[in-house]
Amino acid sequence: MTEKEGTYGKIEIKLGNLSFSGEGDQNWLTAQLQKLIDSAEVLNKTTIVAPASSVAAPPTSVGISATDVPFQDSLASYLKTKNAEKNQNMRFLVTADWLRRRGESSLTSGLIARTLSEHHQSRLANPSDCLNQNVKKGLCEKKNGGFFITPEGLKALGN
Repeated sequence: MTEKEGTYGKIEIKLGNLSFSGEGDQNWLTAQLQKLIDSAEVLNKTTIVAPASSVAAPPTSVGISATDVPFQDSLASYLKTKNAEKNQNMRFLVTADWLRRRGESSLTSGLIARTLSEHHQSRLANPSDCLNQNVKKGLCEKKNGGFFITPEGLKALGN
């Protein structure tokens, strides 16, 4: 079987955490694609449907705790909840925490500025200065071209 005969194919699909990549006979690829679709349907039936604007919800199996549920607050509501709308240093820290809670591990002052802009929130006059101010207060610590929120910073945020 050759590509010229039209019976050879290649496919690569990713549906959330489910992915498949393969090449071979079209009948075999069709069967594998059907298995992937069937698996996706089964997974879809066993998950909570989340609003389109939020992160996918976890499976509804027994034993899931509140800590297993993905963080789903919008940045605007999280800033409001943490009373960080007017203070730039606090807005910087809360935005960093919002990104951290959503799984971001490489925090930089540029990422914080971009995130605020992308989510239509008030910009920071000087993101690097906000980081330095939070470092001086012991709420953040610089590392490898980025930073992380210290335990004191998490405590100040109420986490």
